[in-house]
Amino acid sequence: MAIAVYKTSRVIVQGITGKEGKYHALACRDYGTKVVGGVTPGKGGQDIEGIPVFNTVEEAVQKTNPNVSLIFVPPPFAADAILEAVGSSIKIIVCITEGIPVLDMVKVKRVIEKEGIILIGPNCPGIITPEASKIGIMPGHIFKRGSIGIISRSGTLLYETADQISKVGLGQSTCLGIGGDPIVGTDYIFWLEKFEQDPETEAVMIVGEIGGDAEEKAAEYIKAHVTKPVFAFVAGASAPKGKRMGHAGAIIMGKKGTVESKYAALKEAGVHVIENPGYVGETIYKTLKEKYHFSI
Repeated sequence: MAIAVYKTSRVIVQGITGKEGKYHALACRDYGTKVVGGVTPGKGGQDIEGIPVFNTVEEAVQKTNPNVSLIFVPPPFAADAILEAVGSSIKIIVCITEGIPVLDMVKVKRVIEKEGIILIGPNCPGIITPEASKIGIMPGHIFKRGSIGIISRSGTLLYETADQISKVGLGQSTCLGIGGDPIVGTDYIFWLEKFEQDPETEAVMIVGEIGGDAEEKAAEYIKAHVTKPVFAFVAGASAPKGKRMGHAGAIIMGKKGTVESKYAALKEAGVHVIENPGYVGETIYKTLKEKYHFSI
């Protein structure tokens, strides 16, 4: 199996005629993803190297029958792009755009929860099931088919983690970035439940960041509901106190949201904490082989 995206996934790209939209739409197609169309208002009737462009998502859905939308639309218009995809009955939406106004995302969050939509992002690298479908901006060549699921708040740390796991011979089942903005569509808990249910996923890696309490909430869920081995790294241990860091979601309040509070909660839940990102692959390999007797 896989999580959310498969070889059969059919993708449209909203904002396909922009520089980033075009580049990554073609990169996804080259990876093997079924990119069946694109959407840019006023550009309908064109094509991007054989990918037809439509004026509206509704028209794209009628002509190409997609089930996933990948969004490269500027921040002021991205929330409307998400809602347009929702209104056209697309159930999985991947939004790469960073910096969508918070009030816009509050409205989007309310709608997607009501409609049962899976929104990955915004401000994320996307989602990939190695050797099946890449829907996002990640470098596909570093991913390898395997049994480790990865959930990350950081795009670049997702790549680093996947690369290390591939190099020790384990590979990944599905990997995704949940997004770094203050309001995102799905959280660790949503994906932990999916990975727990997936027979192909044998262990899960969480890549967290300082700020918020998402990792603490994930720890509570893991303790109560997850039976598979879980590993975690949290970025930001050397961040200066009182200074806001890069991601909009990286805000520390008092003793909450610190690396220390997150690691304490994760360890108490039985998660294998990896405090040095340079040893992720090595630690996962050794732990699965020696403690869980995985045949690697």
